[in-house]
Amino acid sequence: MSHILPIATSQESSQPVPLIDLVAQYGTIRDEVQEAVQRVFERQSFVLGEEVTNFENEVAQYCDSAHAIGCASGSDALLLALMALEIGPGDEVITTPYSFFATASSISRAGATPVFVDIDPTSYNIDTDRIEAAITRRTRAIMPVHLFGQCVDMDPIWRIATQHGLAIVEDAAQAIGASYHGRKAGVLGSVGCFSFFPTKNLGGAGDGGLVTTDDKDVAARLRRLRVHGDIGGYTHVDIGINSRLDALQAAVLSVKLQHLDSWTEGRRENARHYEELFEEFSLTDRVELPTEVTEQHHIYNQFTIRISGGIRDEVLKRLRERQVGCSIYYPKPLHLQECFSSLGYKAGDFPEAERAANETIALPIFPELGAERQRIVVGELHHVLAEIDAEMFPSVRRAA
Repeated sequence: MSHILPIATSQESSQPVPLIDLVAQYGTIRDEVQEAVQRVFERQSFVLGEEVTNFENEVAQYCDSAHAIGCASGSDALLLALMALEIGPGDEVITTPYSFFATASSISRAGATPVFVDIDPTSYNIDTDRIEAAITRRTRAIMPVHLFGQCVDMDPIWRIATQHGLAIVEDAAQAIGASYHGRKAGVLGSVGCFSFFPTKNLGGAGDGGLVTTDDKDVAARLRRLRVHGDIGGYTHVDIGINSRLDALQAAVLSVKLQHLDSWTEGRRENARHYEELFEEFSLTDRVELPTEVTEQHHIYNQFTIRISGGIRDEVLKRLRERQVGCSIYYPKPLHLQECFSSLGYKAGDFPEAERAANETIALPIFPELGAERQRIVVGELHHVLAEIDAEMFPSVRRAA
């Protein structure tokens, strides 16, 4: 069998490789962050205020968006976006079943119904060829997810949305800095939603989120909705929620935003080096690497590989035993989650999403990773696959 690997020698490294190392990143910006945090404490203004406004303006400029509205989390960003677009009970929103839970839960929390469409097996993003067939008279929006840091193919979505009068809610939680045909994530739809969870490419010191839009009326509604629909003086014109971005988070994120592009280039360089290492270790016929689609700028929030043959879980287990950081994003598609059982989906409805959930592993990609640790990751993966091959095909191994 041609895919059988030669028996490898484990590097027996005493150096663990974490999936992500936030401590290393903090070490490069410690003084800047501490100065920004101290400034907030000196002012004693902790909720919204000048720090948040400044950060919102910086993100708007970075994304080339007219407006940016901070909020408490990426999950709230999605919910607030739907609320601002007045999407609720009786409405449907088309999205992907292969994403973080908040993608679909935000739709349900708004009172609408998530309608799933299968994914493209190469990009792991929603299969745009399948969207139009899912549209009904109740459809109000499409929620594409720029998964793992690569934008969805947006041209077909724009055409479909225009033809059917639908809003586009970008779930750009993993994609700040990614671009599509030269335009940044966050300005590719009616609204763009970001998460600043600490492990994101632009991560805070806790939860945080933000919504971008070019529509001034939607922006004004978002600003009201995040403070209980208040327009000032305890006068409420909408039933909103409490979802304000803390000044401390804004201060930290403002510091980090200045470094984001260099960190992104570090991730992209790591991705290129992984490609070289997988070639060097003769793993390209066993492992499917991420693909950067033409005219896209992938920011590699995750470096997700695919291992077929039903051995993914065993590979994950053995890599962890060898202290190689790795994880599964995501082990169960949204349509198979118990809380969405009332939607009536079943196993087999979205085979590509289910296959991705069973075959993918995320490897370390953070910018401070370094070439030496990347070699350890790929070397240990090579060893693990050779080990499993020898156990599964002993007669072929002996013949070889």
